[in-house]
Amino acid sequence: MSTSATQQIVPLIDRETATGTVKEQLDQIHSVFGAVPPGFQAVANSPATLTAMWTAFGAYGQGSLGAQVSEQIAVAVANTNKCEYCLAVHTGLGRKSGLSKEELSAAQIGESTNAKTAALLGFVLSVIENRGHIDRSEIDALRELGWSNEQIVETLGQVALNVFTNYIHVALDVPNPFPAVPFKAA
Repeated sequence: MSTSATQQIVPLIDRETATGTVKEQLDQIHSVFGAVPPGFQAVANSPATLTAMWTAFGAYGQGSLGAQVSEQIAVAVANTNKCEYCLAVHTGLGRKSGLSKEELSAAQIGESTNAKTAALLGFVLSVIENRGHIDRSEIDALRELGWSNEQIVETLGQVALNVFTNYIHVALDVPNPFPAVPFKAA
């Protein structure tokens, strides 16, 4: 589905005309990215949702998984949910974090040449596929590879955040201004 700018499902809120908390947060987003991406402009229709999304990204940016693993999780979730926007954004952010094109492409389907990362990405896909109904042995296997409780819980939180953002972008058909990344079949 694709809509033109004049047929947006929800309007893209302009930073210059926004007020209050929305204006403050869009200014923060602008200061980080140099612009306000359309996804944040769409979410800005709900101050509570904008706050939730922006705060969560900020928290995970300081999390224990690090930028590279976080971006690998994001591309795996985006590919699974067929979110063109999020796949493009997180592939770009993954490249900025130092991941290669090949590493990001592999992450789309839960793969990595690093066994520890591959296990975590496999877990991510299992969580999505099973809607959170996972077997305890999956978590035990992660622990055996050295993933901490903090990192396991953070992974679940990042999966939830990425599903949330995927659904926003897909359901609202947010225009994608970033270079498209092809989806991969598992």
